[in-house]
Amino acid sequence: MSEAPRIARVDPAAGICGGEVRVAYAGVSRQASRSLRFLFAGEPAHIRAAGRGQALVSIPDLTAEGKIGIALVAGRSRTSTPVDFIFGRRLTASVHPVTNPTFDPRDGSLYVTRSGSRGERVPVSIFRIATDGTVENFSSDVVNPTAIAFGRTDRMFVSSRFDGNVYRIGADGQAVAFAADLGIATGLAFNRSGDMFVGDRDGTIFRVNEIGEAKPWVQHEPSVSAYHLAFGPDDSLYVTGPTVCSFDSITRFDAEGKASRFYHGLGRPQGMAFARDGSLYVAASLRGRRGIVRISADGSDARLVVAAMSIVGLAFGPGGEMALATNEAVYTLPLAIYGTLLE
Repeated sequence: MSEAPRIARVDPAAGICGGEVRVAYAGVSRQASRSLRFLFAGEPAHIRAAGRGQALVSIPDLTAEGKIGIALVAGRSRTSTPVDFIFGRRLTASVHPVTNPTFDPRDGSLYVTRSGSRGERVPVSIFRIATDGTVENFSSDVVNPTAIAFGRTDRMFVSSRFDGNVYRIGADGQAVAFAADLGIATGLAFNRSGDMFVGDRDGTIFRVNEIGEAKPWVQHEPSVSAYHLAFGPDDSLYVTGPTVCSFDSITRFDAEGKASRFYHGLGRPQGMAFARDGSLYVAASLRGRRGIVRISADGSDARLVVAAMSIVGLAFGPGGEMALATNEAVYTLPLAIYGTLLE
């Protein structure tokens, strides 16, 4: 009797619709491989490329969510035992984020932007997604909202790449200008001391004190789209800013502003978040495959852990879930990864 078909590995083992996974398999004859099929929770998936023992497969759009099974069908009736895969649930598709969504540390709700094109005034520019998944209109005061961050006192701040301001947002969604003249203000993050850092994608990172006074802190290579900022457990500032190069870096700035290369070799790196073990998760391409890349705490190793296309950012929720943002939708995946308090 010939070997039964089986899936040896799915890489990565989590993703959202449209993402691409590499499936390694065995027990399939050359003849049977010509009619090979992959089923995600019983739904057929498109095979983008296939070779002897492996295939590149697009994740289909599913009604299922969370842990599902992937099986292969070889020939007419030989089906493998399913292997586990984590499939992300779509929370909303009526948004346009350009960087990370952000969890409210007070109640676990998620905030995401509809940023729009340059200068576009949309009816609602910031949405709140409650813990039960309900999507609520939150604010329309900020034009081209970009990054969202909560300060040490749990107040919400939002940068605007339109007017170069950072706004403080009240519980009622009303915006008050907090800091001004910050160029094309994109990335936004706070250090342990409560100082705000704002990235002007033209090449300046500003440091802003508790009363909104901003001073240039360091210079960095300009970005074609945005700066994305995150403070690590070492209280260093980590910065991504996609350039025209397809082999970009993550730069680390220590407390004195001295720059060093943390990791090199990512395609269009964007939003970032740190996990409690010190590893950094970033929306990027790695070796031609796009999604969420996990980089070890020492920057020595990187691997794709979530398959996704058009990805711009992520955030870790209070229950270990990952909120993942594409340029038009937000998803959640139950990955049991917990973020740091400095996200």
